[in-house]
Amino acid sequence: MGFGGISIWQLLIILLIVVMLFGTKRLKSLGSDLGDAIKGFRKSMDKEEDKPAIDDKPGHTIDAQARKVEEPTKKD
Repeated sequence: MGFGGISIWQLLIILLIVVMLFGTKRLKSLGSDLGDAIKGFRKSMDKEEDKPAIDDKPGHTIDAQARKVEEPTKKD
């Protein structure tokens, strides 16, 4: 038994068919493009974690008073 009921031989046959269809050069470029995309995603996630959620100036507080919202009047 392999992964999810697929034996190792079936996986090898699928791999062989994929290589025959796309070729090794195209699969290599696809893999490197995918790797670059993952690296870019990780870099952007790291940059967002470094930034504070709200750009506050030191010593200043945010005024958090609730404001009353008026309901629209009905026109007759």
